Amino acid sequence: MKISGNKGEWSEFYTLIRLLADGEIYTADENLSKNENCYFPILKIFRCEDKINKVEYRLNFQNDVELYLNGKFLRNIKTSVLDTAAKNFFDAICKGKGSFEIDGAEKIMKTLECTKIKADSKNKTDITLEIYDPFTRYGRICGYSIKSDIGNPPTLFNSSQATNFKFEIFDMNDEKMDEINAIDTRNKIKDRVRRISDMQFDSLENETFSRNLLFVDTNMENFLAEMLKVYYGENVSNCAEVAEISDSRNLKLENLYSHKLKKFLCAAALGLTPTKIWNGRDESDGGYIIIKKSGEILAYHLYDRDRFENYLLNSTKFDTPSAGRYNFGKIYKTGGRYFINLNLQIRFK
Repeated sequence: MKISGNKGEWSEFYTLIRLLADGEIYTADENLSKNENCYFPILKIFRCEDKINKVEYRLNFQNDVELYLNGKFLRNIKTSVLDTAAKNFFDAICKGKGSFEIDGAEKIMKTLECTKIKADSKNKTDITLEIYDPFTRYGRICGYSIKSDIGNPPTLFNSSQATNFKFEIFDMNDEKMDEINAIDTRNKIKDRVRRISDMQFDSLENETFSRNLLFVDTNMENFLAEMLKVYYGENVSNCAEVAEISDSRNLKLENLYSHKLKKFLCAAALGLTPTKIWNGRDESDGGYIIIKKSGEILAYHLYDRDRFENYLLNSTKFDTPSAGRYNFGKIYKTGGRYFINLNLQIRFK
């Protein structure tokens, strides 16, 4: 049976093959450059194909990978075979469009006892590794989230109607409301917001999202609301710039918004979503694995959280999703008061 997937899905499987072939993973600095002197040997990689079948790959056995299925040894796989497969996969992913097949995929998947491209995952963990930690001299089992820079930039924080922020508008009347709502330019939401002289954050539409944000900061929704006003009201989208402008308007603490936005971005990368109850804990307890456009794979480990947070702040931007789909961007009147919803979405640049 032929198997197809998009660039992101195939990238996850490419990560498995590439790491099995390499047997190690290097760390990245805050600019996504390789730290030549900092890497972790990979002892094992774990994969759950379904509720029953668990695959374990044991590395560093004289250029072989030992494969175990449900604890039973099945076969050795040459790392040279995996290296060739990884190179072929990378070339195919770069050339692929939409949902596509990769020649030879079924053969290598059968060799690796994989029945699908993506392993089962109920949280943000895309791959689980046991790495050798030179600091403790012990092996650590860690879950990692995978992001691919091959293809279109992915979202870090996905939009939905649950990510609508409700603002009350002052100095408004019905005539002006109709006039502003009639604006239908290419950037109509931003052009409408720029016509509003005075508005203030009222509430989040979704109670679960509001609750989850409390684990980041008790005032996090207000910080995000102020930055949304900057994004929709100014000609700026980069997260670092939006935070910088917000900081310039805050006279209490230096770099407050930059600090809070980094904490939110990190939480979004490692566990926080708007509609699923979150307990504040990192679901990807190892960190983040990134596939660069060159095919190189680097990692941010959570022991170096500051570097990871700086990378996120400098690599993401606010984005505008579909206004019609998520019901935002138009002024409406309720109980004699005027409101507008603005939606939050964060995408990698």
